Amino acid sequence: MQRTDSRRHRLGLYTNQMLRLCLSLCLAVSFALAAEPPDWKKIDEETLKHYQALIRIDSTDPPGNETRVVDYVKTVLDAEGIPYIVAAKDPARANIIARLKGNGSKRPLLIVGHSDTVKVDEKKWIYPPFSATRKDGYIYGRGTIDDKDNLTASLMTLILLKRSGIKLDRDVIFLSEAGEEAATGPGIEYLVEEHWKDIEAEICLAEGGLVTRRNGEIRYALIQTAEKSPNLVRLTAHGPAGHGSRPLRTNAIVHLSRAVETIAMWDPPMRFNDTTRYYFEKLASVSTPEEAARYNSLFDSQKSAAAREYLAQNEPGNYSMLHTSISPNIIRAGYQINVIPSSAEAELDVRALPDEDMPKFLDAIRKQINDPAVDVTLEKRNDRPRTDPSSIHSEAYAALEAANRSVYDTSTIPVMSTGATDMAFLRARGVQCYGIGPMIDEEDAPKGFGAHSDQERLLEEAIYKFVRFNWDVVTNLAASK
Repeated sequence: MQRTDSRRHRLGLYTNQMLRLCLSLCLAVSFALAAEPPDWKKIDEETLKHYQALIRIDSTDPPGNETRVVDYVKTVLDAEGIPYIVAAKDPARANIIARLKGNGSKRPLLIVGHSDTVKVDEKKWIYPPFSATRKDGYIYGRGTIDDKDNLTASLMTLILLKRSGIKLDRDVIFLSEAGEEAATGPGIEYLVEEHWKDIEAEICLAEGGLVTRRNGEIRYALIQTAEKSPNLVRLTAHGPAGHGSRPLRTNAIVHLSRAVETIAMWDPPMRFNDTTRYYFEKLASVSTPEEAARYNSLFDSQKSAAAREYLAQNEPGNYSMLHTSISPNIIRAGYQINVIPSSAEAELDVRALPDEDMPKFLDAIRKQINDPAVDVTLEKRNDRPRTDPSSIHSEAYAALEAANRSVYDTSTIPVMSTGATDMAFLRARGVQCYGIGPMIDEEDAPKGFGAHSDQERLLEEAIYKFVRFNWDVVTNLAASK
């Protein structure tokens, strides 16, 4: 009798497992039927249309004029029947927020692209910077990789979600924001302070990552999970004024020059966080043996100094990730050729690690300079909050890894951005933020085609793949299963 009951119990468990499996398969089939794959060929044509249209809008910041972009986005959303609000602290610098409602079982997902770009020197462009010229497989124009690629991909993802009728567990919020490049006041700061309920989310996808290619071959995908914070440090040297015909060893410019050289050549203490440690470990695993040995040497106290010096000279981006960095970018001194000035100034662009103690770091700068004639002060600038890295053990990061495998057939590496993004304001409010980006050739930046460069371009293929990537990630995170 006991043996028969045991068999019945095992049979019951087996039957329940089979029922659950069948139910899961039915749900998967139902979801697949309700969400047929998009016709990517037609989507690519539409993507190109919107991408070129956005690039052709001059929204250089300053002055921005991002409302021009908002006006275009409004026409697109109106045609699709997608509700939105326009939020503007400055009428010429508007933001637009659109939302597709989910069932509320999960908190919202925010997808962001900023609508402004940096300025241009038109004389240095092969093609006009707002022409969105198609040539030899590339799209040329200011904003092609910063950040009208993210803006276009986010917009297209929202459109595809609306057309598909996919049921959502999360609200999906689209944001085209102003002022990222030079003035966060009318953009993310205004939105966080005055429109937080309209953009509040659990997860945010914005700029900051990329899929890197070398010699036409994809190497790996970078997802930004942390960023350094910008600081302005001023060096002010003092000395007696005098006649230029009687040189003084106490010349303020001499004091400043020594201080600038000392601090520029200083190798500040190296410190890893979870993101940067994993970054260099994973980077070593996908690099050449020579490169791998160099990255692994960073973790060896006997070899680290030589590895850092190599990076400082050859891979400044990777070198900057190792510590709070210093770049002397502006020097001011003197007003007449025959007058020795009594003061001279240098402005240092200091990018701090997320956990940096800036008062202590300023003391370290003073100790390095070791000159009582030079003052070191921290000044106000258009900076971002300092925040902890986003998790690499989250549902969102797993979805990003899966999409990189699916779309690019490559591995994912978290990265700490050495520059600043507006995600810092969102991370400060507890949002898990991840920086993403399209496929970019390593060779382009040295050729002068990188973000903020004299020219800018993106592979046409890359914007199409980036839309697919966004679609995979957003549906993975937001679609009802």
